[in-house]
Amino acid sequence: MARALAALTPGRAAALAATLAAAVGAVTLNRDLVGVFYDDGLYAGLAIALGRGLGYVHPHLPGTPAAVHYPPLYPLVLAPLFRVFSVPTAAYLGKVLNVLLAALSTGLIAWHAARNRLVGDDLPAWLAPAVVAGAAIAIPVLATQAVLFSEPLFGVLLAAAVVLADAPPPRVPAQAAACLAGVAAGLALLTRSVGVAAGAGIVVFLLAIRRAPLRVALAAAAPVAVAAGGWGLWLLRHRGSIDPALAMGYGTYMEMARQAGLGVFWPATRDLFRPLGDLTLGLIALPAIYYLFAAAAVMVGGYGGYLLLRRSSVGWTLVFYFLTLLVWPFPSDRFLWGVLPWLALAWAAGAAALWRHVRLRLPLVVLAAVMGIGYGMVEVRGFAGRWWGSTAHRISANFAELLPWLAALPPQAILAIDDEALVWLYTGRASAPLYVYGYHGRTETRPTPAEHRAYLERQGVTYVVLTGFGSGSDVELDALLGAYPGWLSVVHRWPGGRMALRVHER
Repeated sequence: MARALAALTPGRAAALAATLAAAVGAVTLNRDLVGVFYDDGLYAGLAIALGRGLGYVHPHLPGTPAAVHYPPLYPLVLAPLFRVFSVPTAAYLGKVLNVLLAALSTGLIAWHAARNRLVGDDLPAWLAPAVVAGAAIAIPVLATQAVLFSEPLFGVLLAAAVVLADAPPPRVPAQAAACLAGVAAGLALLTRSVGVAAGAGIVVFLLAIRRAPLRVALAAAAPVAVAAGGWGLWLLRHRGSIDPALAMGYGTYMEMARQAGLGVFWPATRDLFRPLGDLTLGLIALPAIYYLFAAAAVMVGGYGGYLLLRRSSVGWTLVFYFLTLLVWPFPSDRFLWGVLPWLALAWAAGAAALWRHVRLRLPLVVLAAVMGIGYGMVEVRGFAGRWWGSTAHRISANFAELLPWLAALPPQAILAIDDEALVWLYTGRASAPLYVYGYHGRTETRPTPAEHRAYLERQGVTYVVLTGFGSGSDVELDALLGAYPGWLSVVHRWPGGRMALRVHER
């Protein structure tokens, strides 16, 4: 075994990591309805609009307003699938594509980390790929592949940008390689807006660490600036097309930041690493001990991140990435899973460097053991319970009961309902969100009944559908019923309190 591991080259180890990621990712493939996690339905709708030549618009919303929340690259990638195939087939093929992209990303990161010794110079070549592979098959990472989320595409583009910035092909001039890295970073930005961190990180790395000439840094910055500028111009031109009540789910990120304000900073800082603790420290029940281990884990990872600042452009990319998350009103979970292999490498680099200090070895062993057991428990229980798809399957089964009745409504019906994109994808009925909200810091705010009714009337809603309880829609609908008796009347019921209500004109 030791001889076989010693014989692994960076390329072979990376190939094994990619193969493992693909094999495990294939287990997550499913035929659940697309749209169960909201964003996936919006991506599919945008892809259909692009494939049909409608433009970059939300085809499910009344009036088909322009899309200003999600950058366009992932819907563009999906557009050929939804142009050629039915929604169920295209959605399944999109999930297959996500698995392949995730495997490619895993292989690129593992190969680059092993070839350039990102974890440490004196460590075996297989260690970094093993760390990357372990992160790539984490249950929450698999969950982002099991639906039409953009994380796998973002992961490939981020990895390509880092590889080209850190170690460009020897025959490619430095300026051309920097430009290629910038193109990859710009495409990452057009996949997820937080990809701007890659552009900033690469430029700072080239200037501050590599001491590259200014023209090389500008070559890296130019494609990112073009991508950001083009997307920014689209936002400026079309941001007014979205109803103000839908700003959180459909508006620009600037509108989200304006509503959240600086009050989001402390809650975001406090919760930034919570998902990582949930993944690795679940073995610890006592809060005092949990926070002690969490602080130690953050320090090891932080030290590893500091080391990566000089070894790779991903170090600076992660700095800007986390600075962005500190002013983000939404939970950090998905953002962390999108870069989990890089975070795992940073932690391994910190642990490897601290291992040289004899007095720190025992605490490191204890910390690593606790985290490893905690991670293992999540993985074992997650695979046994198929956690990556349990929520999606439940939501899919719920809507499978509702869709036949909804599809029988008149073609001109306009619905207010949760998972509105899903409803349009499978019924063709225009749909708007029933649940609307805002933010003050990280605290959600809800409209008054008068504001909510005004929004529904602006959308031209003719039916309100309650799909279940607990999402917040039930509370807002109850407030509407109490404030305006007789405005809504029940026309259909399903088991479990689910119902459809007709809107009566004034």
